[in-house]
Amino acid sequence: MAEPPLVVVADPIDREALDRLRRGPCRVVDASADPARLGEPLAEAWGLIVRSRTKVTAELLARAPRLELVARAGVGLDNVDLAAAEARRIRVVNAPAAATTSVAELTVALCLLLVRDLLPAIASTRGGRWERGVRGHELAARTVGFVGYGRIAREVARRLGPFGVRCLAFDPFVATTADGTTLVPLDRLLAESDIVSVHAALTDANHHVLDAPAIARMRAGAFLINVARGALVDEAALVAALDEGRLAGAALDVFEQEPPTRPALVGHPRVIPTPHLGASTEEAQRRAGADVVAEVLQALAARSPTPLAPTAASGGTR
Repeated sequence: MAEPPLVVVADPIDREALDRLRRGPCRVVDASADPARLGEPLAEAWGLIVRSRTKVTAELLARAPRLELVARAGVGLDNVDLAAAEARRIRVVNAPAAATTSVAELTVALCLLLVRDLLPAIASTRGGRWERGVRGHELAARTVGFVGYGRIAREVARRLGPFGVRCLAFDPFVATTADGTTLVPLDRLLAESDIVSVHAALTDANHHVLDAPAIARMRAGAFLINVARGALVDEAALVAALDEGRLAGAALDVFEQEPPTRPALVGHPRVIPTPHLGASTEEAQRRAGADVVAEVLQALAARSPTPLAPTAASGGTR
């Protein structure tokens, strides 16, 4: 009798989800604790589960001749070479809804930290000072512009509604909205928004969508938030705008290189940097593990002697 198919777990996933996978009709190798262990089981792997750490390149796929399924326990697929997977007829799935609430809540928190100018006040109080002068502004009546209006951005807009915020969005993949958010061209969004919040998926077409000319079109004194992908923003141009005082501040959960390699950006007094933790709540990780294991088990139940057809890549917004 042939052995059950082998699923290799390359990156850590929720423990309950991993236990559920082990009870399924497959063998499981958990190589998440030591990436150096990944090589040997890849040669036999039918399925591969990753998060962000493991880059599913053409070279990695070449080391897995039996692979039929790649499952990413997260939202985007930019760490997977989709063209190489499609050429091999390897199906690629992810967990697009798992982190929606966590990333949306982080975005709202960053809006408040920026507008109220809270980070310097926190630092000075911790330093033993008691500086009670007027600082910051209310979020009410501000305009928030979303670059990309997918699942996460819509949840941010829903949470900002009770603050009395006006919402604009630019997204070439969205034709209409039903929540009061106004779709506008990017130039108008940049000119009218007090806060520009980035929520697009990274593609070749939108790399540095917020480049130096785009940042120059932002309203004077505006804030920038990026919780999507670092390469959507030209970091050098952002530092220049902050240094010149054209932008009042930025909050970044993602960077062009991670860990970040620009001390002038991470250490800037008007920047709130966080270590790509938008999806790193316990709840989001439980959902991501559960969702991706459900996809793997469903594929196992439907497997046939021939490889599964590839799925389409994820949509244009996050």
